[in-house]
Amino acid sequence: MTTEAFASAFDALADDPVEAANMTARADLLLQIRERIRSWALPQVQAAARLNLTRPRLNDWMRGKLDTVSLDARVNIATAAGSVLRIHLEDAA
Repeated sequence: MTTEAFASAFDALADDPVEAANMTARADLLLQIRERIRSWALPQVQAAARLNLTRPRLNDWMRGKLDTVSLDARVNIATAAGSVLRIHLEDAA
């Protein structure tokens, strides 16, 4: 039996490095936005209204459903949450 090592879970799940990079970016944004939302200490209905989302959609986010929101939408939500998005690129290993 051969054991394969991966840099991240997304590398293991994705068919190619581009897909893994997209999954990683989406997950990173989700985690940061969730922390921002939690810091507000608001009921989900109020937090959703602040982000121009429905409460069920926000609930999906807070539960970590990564497949329900595109990367573009995450950028928009991050902005609505009061964040400034900066992208940092590094050379691949």
